[in-house]
Amino acid sequence: MRALLFTLMLGLASTAWSGEGHDHGDAAPAANSNGPSRQPDGSVFLPKPAQRQLALRTLVVQEAQLARTIELAGRIAMDPNAGGKVQASSAGRIEAGPKGLPSIGQPVRKGEVLAYVLASAAPIERSSQAAQLAELRAAKTLAEKRLARLRELSDTVPRKEIEAAESELASLDARTAAIGSGLSSREALVAPVSGVIATAQAVAGQLVDARELVFEVVDPARLNVEALAFDAELATNVASASLAVGGERVALQFVGAARALREQALPLAFKLQHAQALPLAIGQPVKVFVRTRTQVKGFAVPAAALMRNPSNQNIVWVKTAAEKFEPRVVTSEPLDGVDVAITSGLKPGERVATQGATLLNQVR
Repeated sequence: MRALLFTLMLGLASTAWSGEGHDHGDAAPAANSNGPSRQPDGSVFLPKPAQRQLALRTLVVQEAQLARTIELAGRIAMDPNAGGKVQASSAGRIEAGPKGLPSIGQPVRKGEVLAYVLASAAPIERSSQAAQLAELRAAKTLAEKRLARLRELSDTVPRKEIEAAESELASLDARTAAIGSGLSSREALVAPVSGVIATAQAVAGQLVDARELVFEVVDPARLNVEALAFDAELATNVASASLAVGGERVALQFVGAARALREQALPLAFKLQHAQALPLAIGQPVKVFVRTRTQVKGFAVPAAALMRNPSNQNIVWVKTAAEKFEPRVVTSEPLDGVDVAITSGLKPGERVATQGATLLNQVR
C-alpha cells in the first residue's frame, strides 16, 4: 500500500503546468495547404495567384513534320569583301595621320589615311646613302656650272654637247631626289574599305616590322559565319540555317563548303546580312543550327520549356488541371536555337509550361 502511494505522489510531482501565456506545446505548426507544393507523385500544385506571380505561360502543342536540325560550333568571321587588314610593307616607326591615330570602334572611310610609317634603316646603310647623296649633289653643282659655260659659248660649241650636259644634269637631279626621298620617305597606311576599326595595335613612335598587322577594318553590317561539320554529307543536305542571338532567330545564307578539312572537320561558310544591330564580334564563338532536308515527327516547343529532373533527365511540365502540373520525361532534338523538337513524351493538345518553367521546376 505504501509502495502504491509513493508511486502516485512521484507521478504528480513530475507533472508540471506552466503559467498562462507560457504554454509552448509540442504540436507542429499547421502547413499551408493553399501554397505551391510538390505532391508525393512528383506533380506540383500551383494555385492561380502563384501562377500569376511567376508569370507562368503555357503552350498547346501540336504534332508536325519538322526539319531535322544539326547543331554546329561556329565563329563570326570577317566578310572578305567588306573588311580588310592594314599592314606595313616595310619596317619603320609609326607616326599619327592627319586626324591622329584611330581607336577601336571609330568609323573610317575607304582611302582615309590612318597613320604613317617612317622608314627606318641601319646606321651603316643610312650613312652610305648620305655619302652617296653628298657626291651626287657635288656632281650636280659641277654639271650646272659646265652647262652654264657651254650655253655662253653656244655660238662656237656644237649643239650636241649642250644637250649632253643638259641630260647629265637632269639625271643627277633625279638621282639626288630619289636618294633624298629614300632617306626621309614615309608610307601612308590607308583604310582598304569603309567600316569601323576592329583592332588597333599602333601607338605614336612604335616600331613595326614589314607585314606586321597595324589595323583591322570591318563593316559591322556584313559578317560571315564559319562552322565545322564532322559529317561531310551535311554539305549537300543543307536546306537552311540560323543563328540564335539573345533569344532571337537570325537567318543565315549558306555560301558553300570547303574542299579541305580543318581540324578533321569540313568548314561551312554562311553569310550574315544586316548584322549591325546584333551584339557580335569577329572571332566570337556561336552555335549554328543547320536544317537538313530530312524531316522528323515531333512537337515544336521553346527551348526554355526544357528542364532537368533530379535524375538528370530532360523533362517538360504539362498542365493537367487548372492548378496542377506534371513532369514528363521527353526526348528532344535541336531546331533553331530558340525552339526544340520533342520527339517523344508528349501528346497532341497538351499544355506545356514555357515561360516560368524554371521557377516551376524549383517548387519543393
